[in-house]
Parts: sequence; C-alpha cells; structure tokens
Amino acid sequence: MSGPGQLRLLLADEESTARLAGLLAASQPGPGVVYLGGDLGAGKSTLARAWLRSLGVAGTIRSPTYTLVERYRLGESEALHLDLYRIGSGAELEFLGLDEAPAWLWLVEWPERGAGGLPPPDLEIGLEISGTGREVVLRAGSEAGQGWLSALAERGQLAGFPEP
Repeated sequence: MSGPGQLRLLLADEESTARLAGLLAASQPGPGVVYLGGDLGAGKSTLARAWLRSLGVAGTIRSPTYTLVERYRLGESEALHLDLYRIGSGAELEFLGLDEAPAWLWLVEWPERGAGGLPPPDLEIGLEISGTGREVVLRAGSEAGQGWLSALAERGQLAGFPEP
C-alpha cells in the first residue's frame, strides 16, 4: 500500500521497469543517492541500466559486480553505479576515492554491505520478484526524496503502474 514517504507498484515486465527508471531520472530534483535493494535476480541492475540510459548514457553500461563502481559522464557531473555484493564492510570503500565524486546520481546495489561508507539515501528502492514481474517499493530517505516521490505521485506519472 502506498502512503506518505512510500509508493508500492507492480512492474509487469522489463519495459515497465525501464519506464519507471525514465520517470525517476526525469524527475530527479537535484543530486541524489539511491539505494537499490532486493535479492539476486530481483531487477536492481536492470533498473540501474535503464536509469543510466534515460540520463543519456550511450555505449556499453557495464555491471560493476567485479569493479565495484562504474562511472558515467553526465555533462559537468557524473553518475556512479556501485555493486557492493562482493565487499565485507563499508570500510572497504575508502580506496575507491568516492569522497571527492561530484556525482549527480549514486545508484547503489547491495547498500547494506557498504554501511558506514556511503552517503545516506534520498531514495530507497526495494525490488522483489512477483509472479513474472516485480513488486517495487519506493521509500523516501530524506526530505529531497520525499519531495521527489510526492512530485511523481502528484503529477499522476505513476498512474500506469498498478499497486500490488
């Protein structure tokens, strides 16, 4: 059920996942940190790739499974896509030099493994397999995240996504 600071939606297929990513990319109010949660195969990487495409990233969008972070140029800034599945703690992030990153967007898969080494989220997105699609929960993690979700809901942009 959707409520203040949280939206629940069903994503029927990869196309609807890409559509949601496009809406989130287009409505981003400013620099943002997004945590992507869910089990293996839940769609975190699919959502991240579609989001980066929506921001205009061309060419190959590589999975950061082994590199931990992939950086994508966005004009004067960049987007960071992190996959922290293979780290043991947030302390291991120090060597990546992310403190100085002037990133417009952080997309972080497996954020719980980077606890203590990541900026706090503006938006938390949880994905779960539901039949042949995915159930997604969008949760505000900051005031900016709350505004982000409110703007999406108020503009009716999520009307094409059924609630679970």
